[in-house]
Amino acid sequence: MGRQVAQAAAKAARDKKSLPSNHLGRDALRLASPAGMDRKRRRTARTTMTYRAPINDILLPLNHGAGLLAAIEAGHYNGYEAELSAPVIEEAGKFATEVLEPLNQPGDRAGIKLTDQGVVAAPGWTEAYKSWTGAGWNAVSGAEEFGGQGLPLAVHAAVNEIWSASNLAFGLCPLLTLSAIDALHAHGADDLKKTYLPKLISGEWPGTMQLTEPQAGTDVGALRTRAEKQPDGTYRLFGAKIFITYGDHDMSDNIVHFILARLPGAPAGTKGITLFLAPKYLVNPDGSLGARNDIYASGIEHKLGIHASPTCTMTMGDKGGAVAYLVGKENGGMAAMFTMMNQARLGVGLQGVGLADRAYQRALAYAQERRQGKAIGSTRDGSDAIIAYPDVKRNLMLMRGLTAAARTICYATAVAIDISHRASDPAVRAKAAARGALLTPMAKAFSTDIANEVAGIGVQVHGGMGFIEETGAAQYVRDARILTIYEGTNGVQANDLLMRKLQMSGGEAVWDLLGELSQIVKKVEASNDPAFGTTAEKLREAVASVERASKWLLEKIATAPLEALAGATPYLRLFSTTLGGCMLANEALAARGDGAIQGDAGRYVTLARFFAENVTVQS
Repeated sequence: MGRQVAQAAAKAARDKKSLPSNHLGRDALRLASPAGMDRKRRRTARTTMTYRAPINDILLPLNHGAGLLAAIEAGHYNGYEAELSAPVIEEAGKFATEVLEPLNQPGDRAGIKLTDQGVVAAPGWTEAYKSWTGAGWNAVSGAEEFGGQGLPLAVHAAVNEIWSASNLAFGLCPLLTLSAIDALHAHGADDLKKTYLPKLISGEWPGTMQLTEPQAGTDVGALRTRAEKQPDGTYRLFGAKIFITYGDHDMSDNIVHFILARLPGAPAGTKGITLFLAPKYLVNPDGSLGARNDIYASGIEHKLGIHASPTCTMTMGDKGGAVAYLVGKENGGMAAMFTMMNQARLGVGLQGVGLADRAYQRALAYAQERRQGKAIGSTRDGSDAIIAYPDVKRNLMLMRGLTAAARTICYATAVAIDISHRASDPAVRAKAAARGALLTPMAKAFSTDIANEVAGIGVQVHGGMGFIEETGAAQYVRDARILTIYEGTNGVQANDLLMRKLQMSGGEAVWDLLGELSQIVKKVEASNDPAFGTTAEKLREAVASVERASKWLLEKIATAPLEALAGATPYLRLFSTTLGGCMLANEALAARGDGAIQGDAGRYVTLARFFAENVTVQS
């Protein structure tokens, strides 16, 4: 693996055969500007509209907070060169700005349509998706043996944040495809991998996760979709699934569905579910597409947000049953499902980070240009921009701090997952797997909780204009609301952190992490930098609080589990804000070093101090 991988990705993203982004941008701006908006307000909407990937704010936590550089230096990435990350992330940012963001508001307004031929995507989306896959963006971390680029999952995580920031509804499609790839790679038979993995990794055939049924939401063991084994070794599926993201669309030639079903005589509950692969179109031995499979979108949901993402009711069995192939073992679907779900949970956390960052960017731009009243001490003629007011500054700092903390937690999760697969030492892999498992519920729940908070604060910064759809701030509130619900509600994540991850090996993963956080606090203290204020003191108090809470909860789980569960959500928040605060401080220390970032390192020290003193521990 070498520089050629990143250069190829960058070249593909710049390829002139890609979607004509300038033309697309003009059309999107016209569509996003309602006829009733006067020229002045249309100009304001234009200037606050453009997304820019925050390259420094991504690279600093990726390389230092999450530990990618340290992992590379330790040899866990098999020769991957650290300097390859920046050009890939920069090119992703360009594609997001030029192609995906201009489709966001128009897609929200247009939505999708269910026709006799299936689901039709919002205008421009099919072209954008083909351009996106053609540029190689779906294959960033895919296995090289199946056509992927083999880059770290951590780099792919940063790229996925960018897709979600620029266009959350679009980013949902590759998020689930990545989960499908993981499940098939880990559990699929060789012939299935050979047929489907290259197409999934390239993105030519996106994947879906079909778990939920009306009576079986979080309790997947209650599902009723049934599977019948055929003499040729295939299966036929009968039943219906609801809330299936990208269950049908016209953005690709085929769709690969991953479906949980129950075989006759299977054990009750989760022990009796099996995972199957069922393509929209069957695949001939030569790789060409064959007959239409018996799986259809029978309805689409009319949702609060993510309007351009098709959420479908899927029906199987009206024409003899959907042809399906076993993934893993019969009645072994839970293991395969969790492979999918854990990747999806990290992906949803990154959605939260991306959406929060976009809400922050829009609010910041609006605060810089919206003029109202006179700030105390102002000597300028006319009104001042509202960013001059302390409460607006406080809100913006809170938005930025929450976003940055969630980002570094998600990236750290991705690095841990990478090491758990890539390290040569089995003991290192095992320790990294435990770290990734511990961080995953925080990455999903904390990041999506703060996405809702940050989006709401963004509307507040906009004032009355934030409540008006044309500014775009309201869409983030609507889109964010689903993030705390799907791929395991945040209550489920908190319970998982408490009842499973805290108890692993008697809390060993927790004590190891808290030990590392304590070392960060010592480094802040040793810096003797007055700019940190009381950061070290606050973080030390927070780490001690997590330690006390962890010990108390471990005791209560054994003696009074309901009492322990009552504290699960506050515990996850306490742990997440402590972890995020310490990691931001560590990044601030790194930013002060030579070559860590380009620009003003002091802004990261200020951010770490603000977060420690106002979020991690409040006076």
